[in-house]
Amino acid sequence: MINNINAILFDLDGTLIDSAPDLGAAADKMRTDRSLESLPLSLYRPMAGAGARGMIAIAFGLTPQDSAFEALKEEFLSNYEVRLVKNTYAFDGVAELIDQICNSGFKWGVVTNKAARFTLPLTGAMSLFTTAQTIISGDTTPHSKPHPAPLLEAARQLSLPPNRCVYVGDDKRDIIAGRAAGMPTVAAAYGYLGNVSDTESWNADYTITKPLELLNLLKMI
Repeated sequence: MINNINAILFDLDGTLIDSAPDLGAAADKMRTDRSLESLPLSLYRPMAGAGARGMIAIAFGLTPQDSAFEALKEEFLSNYEVRLVKNTYAFDGVAELIDQICNSGFKWGVVTNKAARFTLPLTGAMSLFTTAQTIISGDTTPHSKPHPAPLLEAARQLSLPPNRCVYVGDDKRDIIAGRAAGMPTVAAAYGYLGNVSDTESWNADYTITKPLELLNLLKMI
């Protein structure tokens, strides 16, 4: 059980919302615009948590070190910006989880590496986030995760010491950032996970396989 916690902070993509359909579609449009064969969502989904880097790697097999990467990245971001919530939904159980968190008097918020250019319109368009008391984007602070700065800023905005916040995420960098910030950490093993099949190596304090399992950890059921 997680004790002495006043707030729950969440990663966004792959933890609260399934944005893979829109991220994948933004990348796949780049392929079809070039008369390349469309790829199935199942190929894009595991790497959705890596954003542009992950989507371009799947669509074109390129990395940020390739000379063509930056132009493709800007094209991808433009494609994504016009379809942020076209096929993006909260994972099953997330809406109920947030309701329970709010009803139990916890504060809650989001800490994501997604740039504010996308985070703010996306969260503004989804009713799920109307009760969030802090939303930290990848460019809110000078550093993004796995640096602890975004999590420390979230705690500051909530007027809480970091050790009174728990951080939930579906990527190793989330756990690294949470531990560096002095927060208890929870690995969301239902998320995108990248190429990882076993989250145990992340050394999170706890692991959940579906969102509502967090309620058990918080002694809320």
